[in-house]
Amino acid sequence: MRILIVLPVKEKHREMFKKAAPGHELVYCPAEQVTKDMAASADVILGNVPVKLLKGCSRLKWIQLNNAGTEGFCEPGALPEKTILTNATGAYGTAISEHMIGMVFMLHKHLHEYYLQQQSCVWEKLGPMTVVDGSTTLVLGLGDIGTEFARRIHAMGSLVIGIRKSHQPKPDFVDEQYTMDALNDVLPRADIVAMSLPGYSQTRHIINKETLALMKPTAVLINVGRGISVDTDALCQALNEGRLGGACLDVTDPEPLPADHPLWKAKNALITPHASGGYALDFTLEKILKLCGENLERFIKGEPLLNQVDMETGYVKR
Repeated sequence: MRILIVLPVKEKHREMFKKAAPGHELVYCPAEQVTKDMAASADVILGNVPVKLLKGCSRLKWIQLNNAGTEGFCEPGALPEKTILTNATGAYGTAISEHMIGMVFMLHKHLHEYYLQQQSCVWEKLGPMTVVDGSTTLVLGLGDIGTEFARRIHAMGSLVIGIRKSHQPKPDFVDEQYTMDALNDVLPRADIVAMSLPGYSQTRHIINKETLALMKPTAVLINVGRGISVDTDALCQALNEGRLGGACLDVTDPEPLPADHPLWKAKNALITPHASGGYALDFTLEKILKLCGENLERFIKGEPLLNQVDMETGYVKR
């Protein structure tokens, strides 16, 4: 069996994969260098390759993604029939939730504005700050990332309201939990709205002109999921008209954001280039590689795989 590994690895990881799949062929190649022929010759792929390379790859039995999002891979015909798809849910919560906390504090404490003042050697106080303690935080999407953010913001004294796709047991650090049909009812209560939603048709423009109008004019919107969940034009207008306190965006629509896009200069918009996840934190990459190694061992032994994706919903099967 040929196993194509497109993740950045060290010698210790090569030894881990060799031990997990003794006697099988391990092929290492950077993801950006994978060709159609290489994909077609693989029985297993560990790591993301362009979806277009996978159509018609009749040998492919399983692909392990290195991210939690499954957009494109679950489309009908994208993968050969009966190919198993697993993702990296659980690997990104620590890195991305801390990024979210950092961005909120930048806005609450005017840190971005003070930094700009520093560049001009200006000593001037910018007025009242905001605290998390006593606030209300609405978390849209209680997967790994949303859950880790909810845990941290709750520990800082915020009342946490969670919204998830379906009814599931509520974590202790989530004070209230609903499904998406309650969004309009709870949005007006939130001081912080944190989004970590996947990019599907059901989540497109969840935050739009109408839902922005329901939010407090002092509220902060965070989006670390997919840019299409927010109507960018409506967000720009709300920020510039003072109808929203700020936006912390690690994802945008479009992405990358063009240099002349008005969102760059929107009032109180903090933008990072989809940098909160990925391999920016070694800890994250180690978790992904450990998951790949464990799943590879399970696959060779014919055991159930971790994080197997439901091809109809795009989420991990529960």
